[in-house]
Amino acid sequence: MIQDWFSESRADDDDAVSPFDTSVARQARIYNYLLGGKDNFTADRQAAAQAISAFPGLVAWARRNRAFLGRTVRFLVAQAGVRQFLDIGTGLPTGENTHEVAQRLAPESRVVYVDNDPVVLVHAQALLTSRPEGATAQVKADLRDPGGILDAAAATLDLTQPVAVMLLAVLHVVPDADDPWAIVSRLMSALPAGSYLVISHPASDIHPEAMAEVTRLFNRRLGSVAFGGRTRDEVARFFAGLQLIEPGIVSAPQWRPEGGLGTGVDPSYAAVARKP
Repeated sequence: MIQDWFSESRADDDDAVSPFDTSVARQARIYNYLLGGKDNFTADRQAAAQAISAFPGLVAWARRNRAFLGRTVRFLVAQAGVRQFLDIGTGLPTGENTHEVAQRLAPESRVVYVDNDPVVLVHAQALLTSRPEGATAQVKADLRDPGGILDAAAATLDLTQPVAVMLLAVLHVVPDADDPWAIVSRLMSALPAGSYLVISHPASDIHPEAMAEVTRLFNRRLGSVAFGGRTRDEVARFFAGLQLIEPGIVSAPQWRPEGGLGTGVDPSYAAVARKP
């Protein structure tokens, strides 16, 4: 998943800088660094260090956001009976990827990973391999093309059966002018009752001054405009017509925390909802 709020705001901007140019910071590699990964370079680490200086809790946020993914997948598989996942904004593979968590509990689970970064897809094809009982697939597509995503996903997923759409820290790259709420609605309207929507989204009304500075620093480093966060009310609009699962829209660490995890407040909102 490109699970950070430092992504370029337009797909054509993303293609403007070669993804193989290690002298330029890239959003997926920055997030990889924040998660403790090794697929990053000096430019990525320098960009991350500047952001951490503005908001020291950034590393903890990234890792708790990743932990939220694991908790939601476990809930969806073990309690909701979901066996199909559409993970949009894959990012560079790290530990506990969606299919690994799902197939540990239900080996027959099927997962489609979607990203618009060609480097991410190269890594995904090499590393995100399924157990033989299930399936994984990788799709190069932009979030702004929900129809194309659904068409490609149909080669692996049965879209007449429930699917969990995973949109973790990716909707922030779609500005209001592109109507991200309509994009999410298009995705969910194509899926049957019993499907789920999982979202985490950076907040504009939690630690607003620090997060504005983080966004400014990354804008300068990446050389393109990174959309910031949204308010709780704006995030709630993504779940219109869906049934929120308790505890509703909360900061990611507060969504059904497991043993040993804190319940602090990160600058993000997270929720899971079911299509009735």
